[in-house]
Amino acid sequence: MPTLVSLANPARISALLAAILASALTAQTPQQPQAPASNPTPDPASIAAQPAPSLTITSREVLLDLVVTDQQHRPLTGLTAADFTITEEKQPQVLRHMEEHATLSAADVAKLKTTPPLPSNTFTNFTPVANSNAYTVILLDALNTPLDAQMELRGQLISYLKHMEPGTPIAIFQLDTEMRLVQGFSTDPKVLLSAADGKRNMPSLQKPVRGDHYYNVVSKNQILGEGMQSIGRYLAGFPGRKNLVWFTGSVPQWATGSPTLEEVERRVGNPFKDSFNVFDDQMAGLTDAMSLSRVAVYPIDARGLQTLPSFDASRRRPVSNTGFYNRQAFGHMELDQVADATGGKAYYNTNGLKETLTEIVNNGSNYYTLAYSTTNQQWDGKFRHIRIAVNRPGVKLQYRPGYYAVDRTQLEQRQLASLQKRMAAGQQVAQAQPQASQDAPVVDENGATIKRPKGGFDAVMALGAVPPTEIVFTASVDIDNSLVKLSKSDALPKDNYLKPEYKDKPFHNFNLDIHTDPSALSITQSPDGKRHGSLQFVAALYTPDGDMINSIERKIDLDVTDAGYRNLLKDGLPVKLQISVPVKGNYFLRIGVHDLSSDRVGAVEIPVDQVHPNVVPLALASR
Repeated sequence: MPTLVSLANPARISALLAAILASALTAQTPQQPQAPASNPTPDPASIAAQPAPSLTITSREVLLDLVVTDQQHRPLTGLTAADFTITEEKQPQVLRHMEEHATLSAADVAKLKTTPPLPSNTFTNFTPVANSNAYTVILLDALNTPLDAQMELRGQLISYLKHMEPGTPIAIFQLDTEMRLVQGFSTDPKVLLSAADGKRNMPSLQKPVRGDHYYNVVSKNQILGEGMQSIGRYLAGFPGRKNLVWFTGSVPQWATGSPTLEEVERRVGNPFKDSFNVFDDQMAGLTDAMSLSRVAVYPIDARGLQTLPSFDASRRRPVSNTGFYNRQAFGHMELDQVADATGGKAYYNTNGLKETLTEIVNNGSNYYTLAYSTTNQQWDGKFRHIRIAVNRPGVKLQYRPGYYAVDRTQLEQRQLASLQKRMAAGQQVAQAQPQASQDAPVVDENGATIKRPKGGFDAVMALGAVPPTEIVFTASVDIDNSLVKLSKSDALPKDNYLKPEYKDKPFHNFNLDIHTDPSALSITQSPDGKRHGSLQFVAALYTPDGDMINSIERKIDLDVTDAGYRNLLKDGLPVKLQISVPVKGNYFLRIGVHDLSSDRVGAVEIPVDQVHPNVVPLALASR
């Protein structure tokens, strides 16, 4: 029976971080920083070793998580593979693998190994935690929740965190005018309590307005959709099941009349993408596996138990019994639809928000992962319904009810054709204008010349945006020992687009050494056996008010053999950038990696005052 070995599993990421840690620790010896290489693209000849046989995909596996509870809403444990029956479009399927996950006690968590802290001046967009069995995400929705309900919710959340057992990884988000990350994953109740009870999420205690008007349904839908997308990108790099606890006062009307997952996704899209993993079948061959989204949404009506009001202030008229209960019924139906579509559960008409959160964390941490090899190997892109039964009376099952049969071969062929087209266009530009940059700077609204990230990457690279982990990487930052001040006739440092008003101010050159985990990259194999990919690396420098004053971008096209690809998976992908940072002022450095084929991204934000020079400069060098 095959063993689940995801290329993005905790051991894989920990091994990569350990390798980067070793490299960074070695680099702690004081030395003169060197300028980045002119061509950071890894040499395929140096990566490639002896030719390796091509990997053969033998079948398609489907993986999904399942929560089983009894009549008292408690998790049902100890089930075996023989207890489950799976059908896909009413066709029986053979269960090939089953794994049970259980809540870890504080003693069990204490035994787990943790990744050592990163050395000075080394940063990552991934937060390693010891317990990767299941994660809990708490989303405080101020956009759709009345102020009085927000205040009650905050009190119950603080009470829960004061009494929670250490070891459960929890992250806290808030949604008001945009999605904000209040606290990344932590198993320390003190850290979480400080974040929930601090001023960082106080902006949620207000009614978001645009000018003199409240946000309307259309704008709320847009903010909510973009916010959920950012959460999905943030969660992508974390293994295991993610339980998204969404405290909200109402769900916008995009789910009304859409009782199926297909309809919901057709209207708003699915921010929690399915992923592709690999089974290791005793090295006899590799089996492609589709892992259904491991984010289960648990919507909770933060307004608690509602009673019929006597007057509707928004409509300035008395409330009728029929109108109130109809709106309430439709609202609860929308919560149910969101939960059912993702394998979660909705809660409403309860004032015990703390107790509800406790139940979700407990049940969502006790689940089963099932895998079966689908008998339908026709990948036509249509939705396929999954049904699971357990031979126990009165049980309740929570799981995602289906998936889209994506033709991965056609997807890879389209990605390869697009990549080859871009590479050919780039070669033509280079031949026609060998001295010109392929990515010329643009002029902003103030007339300043500046290089800006492009396309959908813009939102990811904005100051304060939720850091995505679809691509995991670390960045080591080294500051040149000398200060530099340009004269009016001097040119800017290579590939830097420093705003003119900062050109005559002293600055440091920051050398960025970026190591990327390539397991999540779309590196497509062509008929000649080689693997191709295209990546974009960007570093942007911001003032605290979000004004971008400098940035640098580098695009890399990969062209490696199977052996070279294996070496990339083992050692990671190193890239060097250099960016100029003014000495005086408070700045933030945001570094991003963008897979141009799959649109997967990763980003990390670094306060510049957290980067410490190895040697304090004694003199100012002029150029």
